[in-house]
Amino acid sequence: MTLAVALTLGAIIGVLLGLLGGGGSILAVPALVYGLGLHIEQAIPISLIVIGAASAVGAVPKLRAHRVEWRLAGVFAAAGIPATFVGSAVGRLLPQPVVLVGFAAVMIVAGVRMLADRDSIGTSCRAGDSGINWRRCVSRSVPAGCAVGFLTGLFGVGGGFLIIPALVLMLGVEMPIAVGTSLVIIVANSAAGLLSHLSGASIDWSITGIFAGTAITGSLLAGHFGTGVDTGRLQRWFAYLVFTVATYILVDSTILH
Repeated sequence: MTLAVALTLGAIIGVLLGLLGGGGSILAVPALVYGLGLHIEQAIPISLIVIGAASAVGAVPKLRAHRVEWRLAGVFAAAGIPATFVGSAVGRLLPQPVVLVGFAAVMIVAGVRMLADRDSIGTSCRAGDSGINWRRCVSRSVPAGCAVGFLTGLFGVGGGFLIIPALVLMLGVEMPIAVGTSLVIIVANSAAGLLSHLSGASIDWSITGIFAGTAITGSLLAGHFGTGVDTGRLQRWFAYLVFTVATYILVDSTILH
């Protein structure tokens, strides 16, 4: 029964990842905690494995299309990787209800980002047609990288809902490049977050394998066959689902405990 639930939830998250290009992983931890009954300390490393694997698979076509800004990915990763260890250390000091309430707050932010208009591109870090003004923008990207890394370590989230707006709105990166760069950053942060959680975690590898395998398969199939789907409408409905799950987590962690 548990494996069947893992199979179903992994497929759902994978399909959402494939159709939306990100965001679906925000449901991984709630699915593991409430769908499979895992403790938050078990759910976070499994979530990081799923997010990292799915992002790595999704990054391959972006790499082939040369849609990765490697210098920005390096700056974000260099700032984010140490922060993942800090986030995981903080998480081990907090009781599960507190972590889940914080996670619900992150979900609400993610939902708001999904509903936001992403058509605009920032210009504060661009230098005409020559690209990015690195002297001005490193000071902006380092704090953003630290914040994303901290959230990855603390909650087991990929942080794409923060990375992409930072790249597009703060640094003026075009959306196709931002998506590819974000995937590379997520892979790096997820690997670091997983390392920071391995020492104190007991991972159920059968659940992890099924969850990750079906998520990746669902993502690939949805990405291939879902080209005709109205992703704008789907993203709005998905944002509402995220709000609903966040509300449930808040009620369960505060009122019912």
